[in-house]
Amino acid sequence: MAASGSGWSEAKRSALIYQRIFELIVSGDFPVNARLPSETDLATRFGASRPVVREALARLRDDGVIVSRQGSGSYVKRRPDVAVLKLSPGGSIDDIQRCFEFRHGLEGSAAALAAERWEDADLKEIRAAFAALEQAIKNVELGAEADERFHTAVARATHNPYYVSMQTSMQPHIRYGMNVNRNLSMLRPAERVRLVQDEHRAILKAIEARDPEAASDAMQHHIANARRRMFEGVTE
Repeated sequence: MAASGSGWSEAKRSALIYQRIFELIVSGDFPVNARLPSETDLATRFGASRPVVREALARLRDDGVIVSRQGSGSYVKRRPDVAVLKLSPGGSIDDIQRCFEFRHGLEGSAAALAAERWEDADLKEIRAAFAALEQAIKNVELGAEADERFHTAVARATHNPYYVSMQTSMQPHIRYGMNVNRNLSMLRPAERVRLVQDEHRAILKAIEARDPEAASDAMQHHIANARRRMFEGVTE
């Protein structure tokens, strides 16, 4: 796969290399604990520049898929489940991860403001969304709509239209990531789904207690875990 060509931005090329290396790790072509080819070899293989390859590798390190060893190179740290690719076709893995990265700060600060500013109607809606998530678990349903409702309710409880506007503009990307994550959770033991719901409960309890710091921490913990769960390996 050549990643070069007119009209392609460096970021787009890097995302393509990221996706291709990710696919090779998932397929087992690059096994767990194996040393990846050098930047030069990868650049030749994919028809890209070394800086583009370097950026792709940096993102894979950030996502915990590979690890660098000084003076030795990059090694495969974990092999994500092939279900990630089946649920995320079309080279969207990098986009999903970058969305989680952005949400970490945005929704953390929104949760803090929600804890300070919620009114009765806001708290009622957050609780209703949480209850809908509970019902989805009992019915062994995906619960993506309830998940989206919960996070939107938190944004609205800030009473800051910019948070709501940002949440709305990002909604297609957020929804996509939620669907992938919740589908992956459905493939795991039931305890996994309950663990995710416990994270939502921690957010709700902190907001109810009007504890901005705890609410921010709970939301950021939840987003960080959601990002990590995308890449839980079949072997580590």
